Amino acid sequence: MAKLINIGFGNVVNSQKIVAVVNPDAAPVKRMVQSVKGSNSLVDATQGRKTKSVIVTSDDILILSAIQPDTIARRFAEVLENKGEDHE
Repeated sequence: MAKLINIGFGNVVNSQKIVAVVNPDAAPVKRMVQSVKGSNSLVDATQGRKTKSVIVTSDDILILSAIQPDTIARRFAEVLENKGEDHE
């Protein structure tokens, strides 16, 4: 069953679709975001705030979030820990 991860401001992402959570300040990440801007492959979940992380999904969709990458990673780890407890 899919678990959802809170990426801030009431927005959630399917944990099974996440490939990477990266810092948006790196030049390659900036180029990726610019290349998909204006298409259906970019989801802005920042609610008008500064982008602090970019989530890359297995469906080639980029999601912008105003939450730090380490916070999202911690939430992802918690979901994985809880998933292991569900099967016991």
